[in-house]
Amino acid sequence: MACVIGIDIGTTSTIGILIRLPDQVLGLASRPVTLRSPQPAWAEEDPEQWWRNLCAITRELLATGRLAAGELAAVGVAGMTPAIVLLDEHGRILRPSIQQSDGRCARELEELRAEIDETEFVRVAGNGVNQQLIASKLRWIERHEPLVFRRIATVLGSYDYVNWRLTGERRVERNWALEAGLVDLRRHQIAEELVAYTHLPSAAIPAIVGSSEIIGRVSRKQAQESGLPEGLPVVGGAADLIASALAAGLVKSGDALLKFGGSIDVLVATDRIAPDRRMFLDYHLVPGLYVPNGCMSTGGSGLNWFADILASHEKPAAADRTLHQHLDRLAAQVAAGADGVAMVPYFLGEKTPIHDPLARGTITGLSLSHNVGHLWRALLEAYAYAIAHHVEVFRDMGHEVRACTASDGGSSSRLWMQIVSDALQQPIQLLDGHPGSCLGAAWTAAVGVGLTDDWSGIGCFVRRGDLIQPDGRNAAVYASGYRRFRETYRCLSAMSSEVTR
Repeated sequence: MACVIGIDIGTTSTIGILIRLPDQVLGLASRPVTLRSPQPAWAEEDPEQWWRNLCAITRELLATGRLAAGELAAVGVAGMTPAIVLLDEHGRILRPSIQQSDGRCARELEELRAEIDETEFVRVAGNGVNQQLIASKLRWIERHEPLVFRRIATVLGSYDYVNWRLTGERRVERNWALEAGLVDLRRHQIAEELVAYTHLPSAAIPAIVGSSEIIGRVSRKQAQESGLPEGLPVVGGAADLIASALAAGLVKSGDALLKFGGSIDVLVATDRIAPDRRMFLDYHLVPGLYVPNGCMSTGGSGLNWFADILASHEKPAAADRTLHQHLDRLAAQVAAGADGVAMVPYFLGEKTPIHDPLARGTITGLSLSHNVGHLWRALLEAYAYAIAHHVEVFRDMGHEVRACTASDGGSSSRLWMQIVSDALQQPIQLLDGHPGSCLGAAWTAAVGVGLTDDWSGIGCFVRRGDLIQPDGRNAAVYASGYRRFRETYRCLSAMSSEVTR
């Protein structure tokens, strides 16, 4: 059978996979990505680093796979949604990308809320007026970097940019456009009246493309850089969270996925559209399904930040392979509730479900008796409470969350997954061998070039692992901790607004 490559342009790393249909993984490769936050609430990356990573990864995968001529059939790219990359008329990058987790645009968001009837906007665009909208970020650039704004010729997403580098074709995948606030759900097309909120001409937003639609082929120049065959088909790609959800088996209404990447995503599959300003809405890769979802501003990136602070002070034991494992071991010695230490992990503001770019992280309950283990456990518990908040909102929206599956790098922490299970008082199904969004991107490419029409066939690549059962003895502790989590944000939100203005 033919082979395909999938690439995931992630917040903390670029990951690639080479698969041979129907069920063989021939290679995995990754390269780190640098997330920069030069000012509070900022989140930026270098799109050229994504491209360099892709070229290194594809060469490594092809060397590992040793494919016969013509065996590679297509490439698909997934990525962060809706990060923005700005190009001038010559295709030059105008500034670092502004990531989906960036929270700098509070003032611009307030202006949009004053201009827009949000009830009508949600009905038309499927999403609320929040910091995810690219209009707020583009207005920030207009105000603070007017020379850059005047030179904008094209706005692309993360994977759209990589696709353009591969093919020379400027397109935006439909989920990027939907989350960016540019799609009219009644027509499933970009609407000029929605683009107008960005203050850019409609020509700056390329035409949308379906995830499995072939948008072009690898050019001669980019074939030389990437090692991919010239003329290789490239499909529209996928939002990383949706690609990961497909690979995790999120294929029927009521299925839920907790995606523990650089950010934490909470997704539910459904066959009905019920837009709600508190959550985002995406198209599923499976025709006829939708994915209402929440995305936190941080997750793994918050844990990495905290671990980096401790790196020069805490040294892992020989049995621990990483600092994270060492910290997990320390935290496992602390009882549920972290002996009164509690955190709110809004380090870059927060997206769903509160949509507050001015929110900030907090630590409460500290005393001289606490140590690093308490702090790490409190941070893990804080993200568990944030997940519980999402589940509560989904149920309020009428989406029953019946079966929770956990995926991506953070799910490898058994302690964290047990904490999440205890906080939700629901089982958490772990996956064995789930490589993340890159697998969904690869399968999307396979469908796009006609190698398969079975979306569920991707399940051959991922096995179910352990089922984490909730510990009822911790239910009361975490129910109390969740109430405290919600109340802490409510009490401190006004103070955060004053500090960040």
